[in-house]
Amino acid sequence: MSIFLAIRIMLLLLVMSTIPPKSAGEFEQWCIADEQTPDDELKAAMDWACGSGGADCSKIQKNQACYFPNSMRDHASYAFNDYFQKFKHKGGSCNFRGAAMITELDPSKHSYLD
Repeated sequence: MSIFLAIRIMLLLLVMSTIPPKSAGEFEQWCIADEQTPDDELKAAMDWACGSGGADCSKIQKNQACYFPNSMRDHASYAFNDYFQKFKHKGGSCNFRGAAMITELDPSKHSYLD
């Protein structure tokens, strides 16, 4: 084995050791709009999340990557989840006055209407 390959392997191991492992029982979570919440309540909560809440909602604007599906529920879910992922470790929650809920199913891969 060449010295350069050994150095590359050691650097890779060093970098990998700085990535914290998931704790036992830890799992992915997403914050999505509650399907029972009326659109006007979703809109108010989404406006807060995208405004003073600090969520980046640029990708759900017209002609952007996550604009479709173009529904209040889908756009609100995007905004809620962006906020939740940014702030969940700083005390942010997935509530939005009852308009949202946590799921362990990746919303990009599962339909909640099935």
